[in-house]
Amino acid sequence: MKKLLFVLLAAAGVVFAKKKMDESKTEQALWAEATDNVDRA
Repeated sequence: MKKLLFVLLAAAGVVFAKKKMDESKTEQALWAEATDNVDRA
């Protein structure tokens, strides 16, 4: 029973970490777009 609980907690931690990383990537992409140099031709 303890092993199952440990596996479930570990899986939840991985899912949480992945969501945070994806949010960070999205936020970084938005900032890169907002601060991108614009070529005026």
